[in-house]
Parts: sequence; C-alpha cells; structure tokens
Amino acid sequence: MSEDKASNRMWGGRFASGPDAVMEAINASIDFDRKLYAQDIRGSLAHAAMLAETGIISTEDEQKIAHGLNTILSEIEAGTFEFSARLEDIHMNVEARLAELIGPAAGRLHTARSRNDQVALDFRLWVKEELERTDQALSRLLGAFLARAEEHAATIMPGFTHLQTAQPVTFGHHLMAYVEMLGRDRSRVRDAIERLDECPLGAAALAGTGFAIDRHMTAEALGFREPTRNSIDTVSDRDFALEFLSVAAICATHLSRLAEEIVIWSTPQFGFVRLSDAFSTGSSIMPQKKNPDAAELIRAKTGRINGDLIGLLTVMKGLPLAYSKDMQEDKENVFDAAETLDLMLAAMTGMIGDLEVNRQAMKKAAGSGYSTATDLADWLVREAGLPFRDAHHATGRAVALAEEKKCALEKLSLEELQAINPAITDDVFSVLSVSNSVRSRTSYGGTAPAEVRRQIRNWKKRLKRDASAAKSG
Repeated sequence: MSEDKASNRMWGGRFASGPDAVMEAINASIDFDRKLYAQDIRGSLAHAAMLAETGIISTEDEQKIAHGLNTILSEIEAGTFEFSARLEDIHMNVEARLAELIGPAAGRLHTARSRNDQVALDFRLWVKEELERTDQALSRLLGAFLARAEEHAATIMPGFTHLQTAQPVTFGHHLMAYVEMLGRDRSRVRDAIERLDECPLGAAALAGTGFAIDRHMTAEALGFREPTRNSIDTVSDRDFALEFLSVAAICATHLSRLAEEIVIWSTPQFGFVRLSDAFSTGSSIMPQKKNPDAAELIRAKTGRINGDLIGLLTVMKGLPLAYSKDMQEDKENVFDAAETLDLMLAAMTGMIGDLEVNRQAMKKAAGSGYSTATDLADWLVREAGLPFRDAHHATGRAVALAEEKKCALEKLSLEELQAINPAITDDVFSVLSVSNSVRSRTSYGGTAPAEVRRQIRNWKKRLKRDASAAKSG
C-alpha cells in the first residue's frame, strides 16, 4: 500500500485526499513522539489482551496482534523500522506497520480506544518512568552530598547573608542545606508519581466506550494503581506533564544556586574549592585560567527548564474540554526538560564527589567581618543578663572599636571590652573564636559538628529505608 493510500485510510472515509505538504508538516509529530514507541506498544499489548479476555476480539486475533507488535518493537530497537511523517505520529506508524505484518486483524486493535486515550497513556507511562529515573538520580546525588558533609562536618567556613559574612558555620552544615532541598525535590517526585498513577486507557475519545471493556485489567497490567475516573478529564489532562516540569524547574533552581556558589567559591578571591579537570575547561588565550564551565552550564540550563514549564503552561491555559490538537505540543518541552535535568544531576553528582576543599582558606574567611559578633551579644544576654537590644548595642560598639583598631573581636583586650560594659568577664573569650562559636550552635538543626553528624545519620537511615522499600515494592 502506498503511503498516500495508507494516510488516507488512517484519516478515514470522510476525506477524499490526504493533507497537503504544509498541513502534513504542522500536523506530524513523529519526529519527537517516536520516543514513546515502547510505551505505545506496551499499551497496545495490554489493550489487545484485555479485548481478548473480555471476548471483544478473538484469541487468534490477539495472538496475531501480539506477535506483530513484538516484531515492530524489535524492528524499532534494531533501527530498521521506517518512520513516516505522512502517518503523523507513533500510533499511526505502528498501526500501519501492524497491518502490513498481520493483515485485517490489525484493524481490531483500535476497538474501544482512541488516539486521545492512547497518547494520554503513552505519555503518562513515559513521564512515570522518567520520574522514577529522576528519583534514583536524586538518591545518588544525596549520597554524594552526605559523604562530603560527613567528611567536612567540622570544617569551618563563613556563613553568609546578603553574600556578606554573617556567622561561622561548617562546610558540612552548608552542604546539608542542599540535602534538605534535594530531599524535598525527591519528595515532590514521589508525590507526582502518586498523583499520575491512574490509567487513561479506556476513556476513548472523551466519553468512554459502549464495549464491555475491563479498565481495571489494563490498569493492573500496565502497573497503574487504578483507572482514571472521568473520561473527559482523562483525555484533556496534562497536569502530570506540568507537574513533572514544575518538579524539574524547582530541582534545577536548587542545582543552579549551588552551581553559583561553586563558581564564586572557585575564584582566586575566595579560593574555597577547586574543581577537578573533569569539570573545568581552560581558556583559548589565557593559559592560567581554569573555568568552572560545568557549574556555569548547570546555572544556564535552569533557564531552559523554566522555559519548558512556561511553554506548556501557556499551551494549556486556554483550552476548552476535552482534547484539542494544541496538546500535541506537550511532549517536546517534557522530553527536553527531562534530558536536561538528567544531565544536570549527573554533572552535579560528579562535581560534588571530586571537589577539592581548601580548609585553611575557609577558616580564615570565617573569622573575617566580625562573624562572632552575635556570639558576643548572646553572651551578654546569657551571662550578664542584659536585654538583647542593649547587648546588641554594646556589641556594635565593640565591633566599631575593633574596626578602628583593625583587629578581630577576640583581639580586643578585656579592659577595652569592660570599658564598653563592665559586666564582661574573661569568660567572654570562650565564645569569640570561630571554632568555639561553631561548637556552641547545638540547637536542633544547628551548625555544631555533633549536630551536623546527627542529621547526616538521620538522612543515611532515610535513604537506606527508601532503598529497602523500593526493593520490597
């Protein structure tokens, strides 16, 4: 059968001729939705098995269909399958080839379904599998963070607000902040899987079908929790795609924030970290340069994922129920964001794993900017009984004096401090060093090394528990 005749047959008897070249170009999606071939064939196998089980088609036809679909799957995976733009999409390409392979029995496969529920199924299956891959990638990245945080639980660095030195913290504590962010990302991934875990197959075009199908059977066969409950919503819903893009955008934002810090930390002015050659490049004319290109590209690719989210939100915002052809524009954004996020997560896992940390530079910077001023104020409240505002004022005077003398707070003499407030005793020097400051922050979730190590243990147990649950599931 010629492609023109095949195309006309797929369109149906309503049309006397096929679409012209412009219509063909704007209408076809096979260049990108061929990515759904495995999901499409998997869904068709489950649908055919259900049709045979319920007596809607014969067992003989179901066996022919299954054999033909598995042949097509082998052809696609071997690279010998010929995709045609004239057949529009992955569904029509598979169906046309099935007809060539098994003849009239192929026409029975589309009984009690539509391309509307078929594409909704294929896309859900793909997004669900991608979310599961993202979950595993996040688990690997969390493991890399926890290993480095444990290594640096007591490594002192400056903590910043407004990118100004605020209080001393540990590098392990700083890394654990990203563990919390990525942990929330992983939680959102799992929530998204839970929400999309409903099978669209059987909703047909928009109103369901009069055939006595078993939607619970196909849902179970395809690994879904249950079938969807409203046929109109089923074929018009792309929340699962939007939610994937939203999860990806938030996760990418977290990666971008860390990438920005790595860029800053690796400058000679900071010198906190050094990237390995594997994640750096040189300059074409400046031999001394070592550029943090992987971090910079992670930072940039976040904008790409954000654009994918805004693009699909804009496509969906004005669509009446149920299905509209606009929704064909849903896949490229998701495919692009998924590929981009996969790469970002892998690159960040590698960078964190072999990041070289300059402990001396970090500790030296931690003592700059009078970072223990808050410790002095707290001491005055705790030990001298001053109201905090009075303690804040006295500390400000001490900082001004240290600035005038061009020395650190702990280098002021006891007499100089007592001139500011006579309640100050020699004990105050126990809190003015950055090491003592860090050790004193023992509140739950604080930066004290003992507390950082406790949070690391908690997260390790959580990851181990999650891994065990995944295996048993």
